[in-house]
Amino acid sequence: MSDEYMTLRSSCSGEIEEKRSRFIASAAPVETEEQAVEFINSVKAANRKARHNVYAYILRDGNISRYSDDGEPQGTGGVPVLETIKKEGLTDICVVVTRYFGGILLGTGGLARAYSASCREALSAADIMIMRRCSKITVRCDYNLYGRLARLMPEFEVKMLEENFGSDVELVMLVKKDLVEKFKEKLINAANGKLQLDETPDIMEDFS
Repeated sequence: MSDEYMTLRSSCSGEIEEKRSRFIASAAPVETEEQAVEFINSVKAANRKARHNVYAYILRDGNISRYSDDGEPQGTGGVPVLETIKKEGLTDICVVVTRYFGGILLGTGGLARAYSASCREALSAADIMIMRRCSKITVRCDYNLYGRLARLMPEFEVKMLEENFGSDVELVMLVKKDLVEKFKEKLINAANGKLQLDETPDIMEDFS
């Protein structure tokens, strides 16, 4: 799997109107097909009077992508939504576009543009997470070493999670996979080995 990917931090939505038809796009982060189906069903339940609930989703696990036109002409709903998600470079995401028909036919080209535009509208408002493969490192040292170690952090793009000051100093941080070994070496050398270091390797965490 990739060492980096982008996904949503939380749900978002957007809406456009085209020739009196309303296209309401709802997007959510999902990690499994069960979660995607649950989200799709929740949007449908909230919009029972809508003519169509078109959807698309992409999952990292298994490299899965699915879509549905939900009664629209083939290729005019689900595919444009799926392609819009792909162009934004997002994964582990589900988008449902609800259409309330306004009485005027849009044609296949008009439908595809409207579904794409409503999806873009939602994603333009999204809070995006950049997930990177990394290690979670916990360091314990005495106060005399703290300043020396802290000066190393910017060089290695460390994301600090916790700084605990008790009888000694405990630092909990995230370090990108490709920088971990060099960072640990620098830490140990700077402290002359006088620190305790624990590592949880090969995890995906938010670096945005």
